Amino acid sequence: MLSALTIFCTLSSLSAYASAQTPIMAPQDVQVFDTPSDGGGSLTVQWAPTSWDSPDVRYQVLVGDVTVTDPASLTIIAEFPANTKYVKDTKTAWWTRTVDKTWHQAIIRSAKAVEIKDGTSYAVAVAAVQDDRRMFSPVLVGTPSPNWFNWNQLNNLIIAVSFGGLVFYTISHAKRNEIFLRRIPGLDAVDEAIGRATELGKPILYLTGAHDLHDPSTIAAAVILGKVAKRAALYETELIVPHREPITMAVCQEITKQAYLEAGKPDLFKEDANFFITADQFSYTAAVDGIMLRKKPAANFFMGAYFAESLLLTETGASTG
Repeated sequence: MLSALTIFCTLSSLSAYASAQTPIMAPQDVQVFDTPSDGGGSLTVQWAPTSWDSPDVRYQVLVGDVTVTDPASLTIIAEFPANTKYVKDTKTAWWTRTVDKTWHQAIIRSAKAVEIKDGTSYAVAVAAVQDDRRMFSPVLVGTPSPNWFNWNQLNNLIIAVSFGGLVFYTISHAKRNEIFLRRIPGLDAVDEAIGRATELGKPILYLTGAHDLHDPSTIAAAVILGKVAKRAALYETELIVPHREPITMAVCQEITKQAYLEAGKPDLFKEDANFFITADQFSYTAAVDGIMLRKKPAANFFMGAYFAESLLLTETGASTG
């Protein structure tokens, strides 16, 4: 057992020593080009991986004036271990990659040593460094420039165009054909309650809630009031709408008036059908309960938002309606 362990350690040491002594070569298949799908001001450098890519070896990216032909005269703007900086580590979409994801890639941007300007050509080289050895790639030239289209967002464009096409198709299909819309049971119950109040010859009580027109529930209550008022006008049923907010009252008066005009019964419209009581929560609740006890409406509609007063209103309405 001890002999086997000794042999294993010896082989591992020899392997590590041999790896450390592997001679490095100049980076192969180096490519320099304008960074695609960006706003300009950068260059992209890519080169093929090698068998000696390890933490013991470093890569240097060098940039300088386009007139420089000797890579050793260029300025070092990036240096990193040879087993880092791969294409797969960048935030680019797979459909924009022109090389294998195992290739090395570095982005050259403006730094203190070199300023990268759009439309200006630069000399670029990559060096492999191990101890005191330094191997340079040939000097290549690249020119940065802004791009009109970001191909990394192509999927978003396809989704947006597809969704937009689906919407336009649905609209055109709806214009040409009759589409079935399932009725909402709650709206059917509204029509039934109005008809029952008409049969009994009793009024309809409609509340728009505790909030003002800044609240979506109050806006919805005002819209539904128009439908209820129109049906009440057709059936010639009395409509009572007490309010907590003066502005809401004014808006609902106009909605009710328009509903009676659309129903062809403008002579039946009563401006005092919509009236203001008070903004106080329980004073308003007590007043509405009094209306329920005196008028005994056959249908009570509580639209909008309610709070502690909801139980008082519903219990009184259930006992009188």
